[in-house]
Amino acid sequence: MSGLEELQKKVRKLQSRAGTAKMELHDLAEDLPVNWTEIKAVAEKMFDVFAEWDAAKRELAASENSR
Repeated sequence: MSGLEELQKKVRKLQSRAGTAKMELHDLAEDLPVNWTEIKAVAEKMFDVFAEWDAAKRELAASENSR
């Protein structure tokens, strides 16, 4: 598998993880005030996944543009 294909696979995987993290935060918000103490941890997890996904998308775009 080429480097570009690997990056595409990584972006898709991170996109899936980001969607899951978003839903975890959404579900937590729907149940408030129950488990309100978990907000920070869940939000930080979501933030980290989205940051990683964004970096991978930028890397993929740069790789595609350099071809």
